Amino acid sequence: MVTKIDHIGIAVANLDEALRFYEEVLGIKCTGTEVVEEQKVKTAFLPIGDTKVELLESTDKDGPIARFIEKRGQGIQHIAYRVENIEEALEEVKKKGIRLIDEKPRKGAGGAKIAFLHPKSTFGVLIELCER
Repeated sequence: MVTKIDHIGIAVANLDEALRFYEEVLGIKCTGTEVVEEQKVKTAFLPIGDTKVELLESTDKDGPIARFIEKRGQGIQHIAYRVENIEEALEEVKKKGIRLIDEKPRKGAGGAKIAFLHPKSTFGVLIELCER
């Protein structure tokens, strides 16, 4: 089902400051930013080999990233695993008793189809399934 790690999502309070660190200190170049209105987030992807780091800044004080930072602070928010067919993957994990946040895929950054699995079913890790 899973073919690779697609990206690691990192919640940040200030996207510009985080980008300066990743680009100037670590030498990882951003391929662009995007606002995903329905998720109340501005994202930046930084490719590293075959995977990416996704920096996430909330665009709304009540958005999921703002709530995450308020509760847990900045840091890793989710791990996204690439799947070939997200609808089939969701059905498969649901049959195995995994609790879903998203029953159906939704639009993610970069035109991906995404869905989240509930951390209570995944050992405390917010897992995103991602089809590109």
